[in-house]
Amino acid sequence: MDEHIIEALGKARVVVRDGKVVEVGEPKINYCPLFDKHRGIKEITPEAVKQNIEFRILDFGMCTPERKLRMKDFLSFGVSETLGTLLDESIIDCAVIVSEGCGTTIIEDPEFVQGMAGRISAFLSTSPIEKIIVTVGPQNVLNPETAEINQIKGVLKAIEMGHKKIAVSVISAEDAKKLREIEKENEGINIYIFAAHVTEMSREEAEELFDYADIITGCASKYIREVGDERGIFTAGASIPIYGVTEAGESFLKRRIEKIGGLKDKPDAKIPDPLL
Repeated sequence: MDEHIIEALGKARVVVRDGKVVEVGEPKINYCPLFDKHRGIKEITPEAVKQNIEFRILDFGMCTPERKLRMKDFLSFGVSETLGTLLDESIIDCAVIVSEGCGTTIIEDPEFVQGMAGRISAFLSTSPIEKIIVTVGPQNVLNPETAEINQIKGVLKAIEMGHKKIAVSVISAEDAKKLREIEKENEGINIYIFAAHVTEMSREEAEELFDYADIITGCASKYIREVGDERGIFTAGASIPIYGVTEAGESFLKRRIEKIGGLKDKPDAKIPDPLL
């Protein structure tokens, strides 16, 4: 079955089958400044979520064989944009990302990173789309037969492929901790951990994530914001803060800021509602 399960805007659970939105859950967030700015969504409702996912399907073929995989930067500043900059400047060898139709994939091309990860929400599960897998290269996909999503296995595959400077996206502190253990066990390997989709994360998990990750997006998490502020972590952005936790993480964010010519001040920046 061609089925893709997403936690989309508002962290609503969405099911797409055969290119059609067949199920939309209740959003947990009422307002997101990013979707307001880019799509004019003032209130996140199930209907707004459905319309947005349908727009993405039509606009760039999300969850279909017609998927556009190469894209230029969508946001001026974000995780995929930062990863693209790091690849473009050969600071990292590859990025281990998740995208629909292929699952966990090892990517070396900055435009692929942006195209595959820049305009999607978090995929909980996906199924193989042959055209996508052929385009990115089956050898770069963790499991071309199942489109498995497993970032730990993805990093291990990247190491087997000979990569030494590996960036990886995660959505849990548990994965971040495991990745640090892998890094310690593999001499000469540097793993850079980018954490996103952290809304509803507990205080305990937020603290643990700051112990292991290099970069963390604030999303709509009140605890990520609290811990980041308490620890005095380098922060960029106002509406959706991004934290450069480690020395490497801070340098990555500053490099991206430099590339785009700096960030604009937002004295009256709107934030997600509610923070969870």
